[in-house]
Formats: sequence, C-alpha cells, structure tokens
Amino acid sequence: MNYTDDFSPDALDPRITVHEGAQIVEIDFTGLYFHTSADVNAFYDRVEARIYETGEAQWFFMVNTQDYRVDGDAWFAFTRRGLDLNEGHGMKTVRYDADPMTVKQIAKAKGTDRANPNLFGSREEALEFLKSLPSKRRERTAHHPNFHKAEFLRRLAFDEDTGILEIDLSGMSLEHSRDVNDVHNWTEEAIRATRHKWWVIFNYEGTRIQSRAWVQFSLRSDAFNAEYSMGSVRYAMGSETEADKRLRYEAKTTRPNIRNTRTEALARLEELRAEYAANH
Repeated sequence: MNYTDDFSPDALDPRITVHEGAQIVEIDFTGLYFHTSADVNAFYDRVEARIYETGEAQWFFMVNTQDYRVDGDAWFAFTRRGLDLNEGHGMKTVRYDADPMTVKQIAKAKGTDRANPNLFGSREEALEFLKSLPSKRRERTAHHPNFHKAEFLRRLAFDEDTGILEIDLSGMSLEHSRDVNDVHNWTEEAIRATRHKWWVIFNYEGTRIQSRAWVQFSLRSDAFNAEYSMGSVRYAMGSETEADKRLRYEAKTTRPNIRNTRTEALARLEELRAEYAANH
C-alpha cells in the first residue's frame, strides 16, 4: 500500500462526500498516514468545515477504515477529534473495511458476543444499514440554555481607552452547541454596537468545554477572531481545556496565545499590538 501524508484541503475534499438525501457524510481514510497530531487536526478541521458548509448539524457517518496508519504520537488527537465529531454531529457512525482478513473476521464473529454491529465488510452493507435508520433530525430537541443574556453581558468588560475587551468565561461549562451559540451571539452583538474591532483577553479559569460542544466552539471561535478581534490571548485555562485548545491550533497558521495569568496575557497582548503596529 502506498500511503500519503498530503493533508491539504484539495487533497482531503475528495475523501469527504456529503450525501444530502441520505443524510450521510462518507469519510475515506484509505491510504492516509497520520504521522502527527497536526495531520489529524488538519483532517478533522476539513471535515468540520465541510459539515459547517451544509448548514445541517446532524449526520450519519460512514467511514472507510481500510489500509490507513496512525503513528503513536497522533493517536490521542485521532481518538479525541473523532469523539468530538461524533458527539457534535453524529446520528450514528459505522465503519467498513473490505480487506479480506477483516471480512473473514466479521463473518467469524457474526452471531457471537464478539460481533461489532457498527463494522461492515463492504460499503454497500454499511450504506444499506444507515439508510434503514430513522433520521434524528426530525427529533430535534431544543437544548436547554444554561446561561442568561443579562448575566453573561456582565462578563464583558470594554475598555475604550486601551481598546481591550476582556471576556470572562471563568467557571462556565459549555455543554452543547446552544451554549456555544448563545455566548458567541451575545458577545458579537455587543461588539457590533461599538462599531469596531477589539483586542481580546479571555479568562478561562475553571472553564469546561464538553465534547459535544467542541466542534461548534471551534467553528464559532475561528469566525469570531476573523470578524471581531484584532488579536486574542487566553489565560488560566484548565489542563483539559488547554490541551484541547492547543490540539486544535496545531493545524492552523495562528497561535493559540495561552498564558497562565492575566498579567502575562496583557503582556502578550501588548506584543501583538506592537507587531501589528510594525506591520501597518
């Protein structure tokens, strides 16, 4: 097998097929070699972007897992990003692997407690199974909001003299996409009222971003930074949130700008301002 490590959008797009009518996103891992977590993040970033372009949040996933490789250094990112994708967008995920050895093992395990109901020996079987399942889009349940607008707006501190906006996310647990969208919508609405962009500092002390919220959080954060921020720095992130944030920035050209304290964050922000001034 000739493996490839080309994770550019042009190389990845043919591996991500959206079947609108069947509500299925087909993902093809065949021949991919994930050397590092940056490779993993580039791949899943592209999958998430393609999903975002559809305007639909929920999809069945059908994944071709025949003949691909993941190095040890990339395994944590590979499993974590896969979990986030499934939690954030999956109605059901199945895999298929047409390798003769796999097909033989599937047949041998059939009818026993070793059988994997989500693994198939052919694309046709996997597709037929997913098409037999009811869509959960018709069962959409509105996520219960965990925050109130008036209370959240008190977490936004605009300093007109310095041009710095401090956003206090401390102690918040973003449970799902509704929480993510509420926080970003309210923040963006407040910024639009000022009619200009801001230098932004985020307080992440005790903040939790749950798996089912990460996909939407990542997409909204990228859009927020591009539209409303001159530059952003984060501080006091918990170990799990920080690890996830650093992970998702590995495939990006921008830096996560994470610091331990507010003082360090302010110092880093001044560096960003100086760099901006020098380039403009």
